[in-house]
Amino acid sequence: MAAPFGKFCPRLSSRLSPSFQAERCTTPKVSACLCSQQATSPSAEGVRTDPLKPAQPEFVESREDFKWVERLIPRHQIPPIPEHPNYPTPCGWVPPRDPPPDLPYSVRRSRFCHIPVYQRFRKGGSRKQTVIAHIEGDIWALEKELEEFLPAIIGRNPAIQVNEVARKIVVKGLVMEEVKKWLLEKGF
Repeated sequence: MAAPFGKFCPRLSSRLSPSFQAERCTTPKVSACLCSQQATSPSAEGVRTDPLKPAQPEFVESREDFKWVERLIPRHQIPPIPEHPNYPTPCGWVPPRDPPPDLPYSVRRSRFCHIPVYQRFRKGGSRKQTVIAHIEGDIWALEKELEEFLPAIIGRNPAIQVNEVARKIVVKGLVMEEVKKWLLEKGF
């Protein structure tokens, strides 16, 4: 591989025509200097004449082989919800109610069509939390309804933290299954 052009031949870096560079080049004829090589070598068709311009890669466009690439490209939209003969399915999945419930808030499903209620363990597993995500609309109305619903299950007033920016509600304690059933009953 040749060294940088400016180091051996100052004329090459000036982007002058190859014939002019061959006439004016004062660099000793070494393999790194391309002035003499360009002046003596005939320029064939398709061969690049300017060493500073990169060569264009050759490629073949094949529409038949593109089917293998299409499988790897991610989909731009979420696939439609599958139809089943009866609900809940064997895994316990239930579709959202159509039309959605008329409430000031909504809990959007995850991209796999699941209710976005998760368990979270902090401080080495000593702090157990339930997180409700993907909340849209009036997040404070959902928090008030949770404060009315959860004391019957837990037996005390729950500690609830509302994160308006992330659109999440964090409940102290593991009540994931109860909150999922409650959201399914509401139609989400």
